[in-house]
Amino acid sequence: MEDVPQRKKLPTAIGANNYAYLHNSVKAGRAESVGEAVDKAVEMARRLDNRATLERQTAAYFKGLTPRAAAEETDLEDALSAGSQEMDFDQP
Repeated sequence: MEDVPQRKKLPTAIGANNYAYLHNSVKAGRAESVGEAVDKAVEMARRLDNRATLERQTAAYFKGLTPRAAAEETDLEDALSAGSQEMDFDQP
């Protein structure tokens, strides 16, 4: 988790099950405090939202391609795939 230079208070009530989840995260050592557990949960939700946004934008990009541009993208995909087949990712 990245350092948070300034913390903000969040006085609120949450569901008992959600609080238990956050508290268990602390007990299991996944977070140092309930506040940190909240930060981690929000960061995860933001990552999922960002991935979903990227997925939608990527789909819109490919849907909007002309047939010629789509063919060029396919050619590029094939070339990259072929090139990656020749690489040994287990070697340092």
